[in-house]
Amino acid sequence: MNPTDLAGLGYCGALWKAISFLEEGGRKPKGKVKRTENGPRLLVEAEQAKVFSHRGGNVTLPCKFYRDPTAFGSGTHKIRIKWTKLTSDYLKEVDVFVSMGYHRKAYGGYQGRVFLKGGSENDASLVIADLTLEDYGKYKCEVIEGLEDDTAVVALELQGVVFPYFPRLGRYNLNFHEAQQACLDQDAVIASFDQLYEAWRGGLDWCNAGWLSDGSVQYPITKPREPCGGQNTVPGVRNYGFWDKDKSRYDVFCFTSNFNGRFYYLIHPTKLTYDEAVQACLNDGAQIAKVGQIFAAWKLLGYDRCDAGWLADGSVRYPISRPRRRCSPTEAAVRFVGFPDKKHKLYGVYCFRAYN
Repeated sequence: MNPTDLAGLGYCGALWKAISFLEEGGRKPKGKVKRTENGPRLLVEAEQAKVFSHRGGNVTLPCKFYRDPTAFGSGTHKIRIKWTKLTSDYLKEVDVFVSMGYHRKAYGGYQGRVFLKGGSENDASLVIADLTLEDYGKYKCEVIEGLEDDTAVVALELQGVVFPYFPRLGRYNLNFHEAQQACLDQDAVIASFDQLYEAWRGGLDWCNAGWLSDGSVQYPITKPREPCGGQNTVPGVRNYGFWDKDKSRYDVFCFTSNFNGRFYYLIHPTKLTYDEAVQACLNDGAQIAKVGQIFAAWKLLGYDRCDAGWLADGSVRYPISRPRRRCSPTEAAVRFVGFPDKKHKLYGVYCFRAYN
């Protein structure tokens, strides 16, 4: 192709001229192209397949569209841009944002937090502000012009930590819906398979099966052993498959991210019962901390304290980021003491004070 052939066509015209040239030469262009013999053509692309952020942050999901300016009828239809979120089981899509001309609408919990970047006339990128844990996942950008449409998918990843959880009742006591609520109660959400897989790659080893957001039951093993699938098996994420969400009972894997506040061990002259611990945090202008908050402080802030303390669910734990004798000698971890008697056992307490 002679470069002078592209002169005067502009960016879009040059793009489609190049695409036609490549196709005629027997090579397919990169990207997803929808074409008809005599009608307009439309191409939608995401510059990045994956973007990273954290809870409370802002993020831009990239999406641009290109039209063939030489095609008959191009420009006669209003451009409709629609963003949806794909559910973890891919069975349905959740509406996020729609734009056509001067009409714009955000849906559900995205209201007041999403808008189009609008960096150029062909920019369909979506900005999401004040990210929540629930925003994690895959998003679809769809651009429609008349009978033509094309899509691109962008994954939003959140920095955070996955942790296994079971309640005071003991192991394997949660159906799927109770598992979802248990994570929410601990300032977290039920983890996805991708999040558990990344945690496994980071060294998470846990021999009890737990629910994931897609309704499957799995657990991560880095050190194969007899009670956990067999000593001669390879490391990996063990999959129990999909179970009845109402009747089947397992633990759960939760995911949490950065928090906007201060997590701390309360310096107090005496050890406390559970009720005394709750009141002591309130007296200090805070609340007793949740399990998700101790894991986030440990993993994301490197919080280290060798003092066992009450948490909101009635468990007693302590975070060790620097392994040492008498304080988790072999590994960095949030150590779990148990669910002691709330009325008679005495411990310290971890508090959380949110920033306004």
